[in-house]
Amino acid sequence: MPVLKKIVVQDFRNIALQELEFSPNVNCICGNNGEGKTNLIDAVYYLSMTKSAFSNSDRYNFRYGTESFSLSGVYAMQGGIDSRFSIRTESGGEKKIKRDDKPYTRASEHIGVLPVVMVSPQDYALVAESGEERRRFVNAVLSQMDREYMSALQQYNRLLLQRNRLLKDGGADQALLDVFDQRMSALAVPVYEARKQFAQQLYPVVRDYYAFISGGGEQVGIEYRSDLDKGSLEEILRERRDRDAVMRFTTAGLQRDDFLFTLNGYPIRKCGSQGQQKSFLVALKFAQYEIMKRNYGFTPILLLDDLFDKLDLGRISNLLKMVAGQEFGQIFLSDCNKVRMSAIVDEITKDRAYFEAVGGAFKRL
Repeated sequence: MPVLKKIVVQDFRNIALQELEFSPNVNCICGNNGEGKTNLIDAVYYLSMTKSAFSNSDRYNFRYGTESFSLSGVYAMQGGIDSRFSIRTESGGEKKIKRDDKPYTRASEHIGVLPVVMVSPQDYALVAESGEERRRFVNAVLSQMDREYMSALQQYNRLLLQRNRLLKDGGADQALLDVFDQRMSALAVPVYEARKQFAQQLYPVVRDYYAFISGGGEQVGIEYRSDLDKGSLEEILRERRDRDAVMRFTTAGLQRDDFLFTLNGYPIRKCGSQGQQKSFLVALKFAQYEIMKRNYGFTPILLLDDLFDKLDLGRISNLLKMVAGQEFGQIFLSDCNKVRMSAIVDEITKDRAYFEAVGGAFKRL
């Protein structure tokens, strides 16, 4: 399994230049709010996913006054071989991704090489906001585990953009729409099937983690909803063609899929308390960790940003002990209170490292 041994961060968020070596087990990052804890964790995520966990646009990742940023990490890979991965992003949008100084042909070739799971306060959007957030979560998980899924989704999205452009211009050529609909329908099938299977795999694991974390008697649920539940996308698009022409965009397809999270049969965003929602989100992310572990045959890197803000200390301690008891891999954990963090972590393992963040600089304690 990949283990991050060393990272070099330059001009990323508030980090000017830092070179840090990590423990292969637990790495604890403490410091006050705004000092850079989350930025360092996001840099680790970026090296895996080639994008930030918190922003779709790279313009928010440049340190103030700079025109580029770079990240590089040395990872211990399977077979006992070290590999160096690097990403350099320019303000003009150019992004260079390399492994052992050899550039990737496409960024998608890198996704899944360094599997990662992130748990952060921003996860609240998964229950509070639109289906786009939930699709983004599922896409991030499945793209790491299934290259065919990622390829089909990318091709589908490109065709969707072209179809919408055609509809927006008005007077769309019917024969051309037939071609779009046929090709999009073929690409939609593997994406739909993968999402459906993932929801089925996810539910029992989330249910068990939620029961462990909450200690309550509530029943949680996960339901995948898609236009494709009604039949082939090609037929659905043909039926909606007149409506699409009026609306000037595609009104059916994978881009409308959603995942309904429920508590005792009702949407958790409407009936769940803040504590219940927090417990569900942590259960969801740890279930992702478990499923990815099964798929890869080894543990992904686990990034826990402000986990202590989500749950009480007793439940966090139990959760981390559970992960540790399952031959956990490398963990990065941030909190503003070092005493609180060490009280839990020191009980789990003696193989850990502590770092203090001050103004984008990090000191090993």
